[in-house]
Amino acid sequence: QLSEDVERVSENPTEEREGEMEVNEDSSSVILPDGELGTATPSLRFSKTCLKNVFSVILLFIYLLLMAVAVFLVYQTISDFREKLKHPVMSVTYKEVSLYDAPGIAFYPGKARLLSCKHHYYDHIPPLINPGQPGDIECTTQRINYTDPFTNQTMKYALVVQGPRDVKKRELVFLQFHLNETDQDFSAIDYLLFSSFQEFISSPEKAKFMKDCESSYSSWKFSGGFRTWVKMSLVKTKEEDGTETVEFKQETSVVNYIDERTKPRSDQLFFVVFEWKDPFIQTVQDIITANPWNMIALLCGIFLALFKAADFAKLSVKWMIKIRRRHLKRTHQVTNHIS
Repeated sequence: QLSEDVERVSENPTEEREGEMEVNEDSSSVILPDGELGTATPSLRFSKTCLKNVFSVILLFIYLLLMAVAVFLVYQTISDFREKLKHPVMSVTYKEVSLYDAPGIAFYPGKARLLSCKHHYYDHIPPLINPGQPGDIECTTQRINYTDPFTNQTMKYALVVQGPRDVKKRELVFLQFHLNETDQDFSAIDYLLFSSFQEFISSPEKAKFMKDCESSYSSWKFSGGFRTWVKMSLVKTKEEDGTETVEFKQETSVVNYIDERTKPRSDQLFFVVFEWKDPFIQTVQDIITANPWNMIALLCGIFLALFKAADFAKLSVKWMIKIRRRHLKRTHQVTNHIS
């Protein structure tokens, strides 16, 4: 009631002064009854100022809740970024080429002997005229001896052959080996593939080069008495330190060779074909999906919202304190005026 009287007084200062003059003139003669002061105006539980204060408190709590949500988003964003840094995603890309760098094919024939080696195109391999007999060797070959990289004691003999290059013409390399006799129940020849035959030729230390290749690449086998068809594909992997490693994937199909030689033989014949599977080089690398610039922009927006919320909360508190002081001051003035 007092606050409403104060508001009316503040709105009509002329009437307030006139009322004060009348009260001063008649203060000695007019005496208010005891109950008239309490029933002069209707009893209101919430004044306009009280509603404003309640609304300000509600807004303050809402902005405090928004600040808590913003803090949680900051924590969650930083946690997600750290998690993505620890777990990069593997990215696979394919690059199409018309010519490959000729790979090196290292054979470990043991007692077997190379009879023929030719390059063919469009998957056309003419029939052998004299199987088991020496033929033309039209491939670029290199023979080398080096110590075993795992034992460093035994000597190994390798026959290195240049692989196919032209993938558009479906170039392939067809080789024939011959083993006169064997004391094992089965006979096979080991081989391994490495990425560049030219690097092997230009290497000043070919023995060390082959030791490194044997330590880095996997080796396979092809058996005697069969025609083994090997289709190669190249995979390049980029490491985190920037280095690039190369490996081969291969699909192998085996077809039985029908030996039509007139006399039964105890020797073994080996036939193997090497061809590129497709003209695509597969590149594999780990990428981090977390973009630091996106995270920085998100954090800037969150911190801006935090500062705005804090500024609004501070202004709301100051405004509430100011309203409270003004209310107390007006109440004190009205009480003094009535007394």
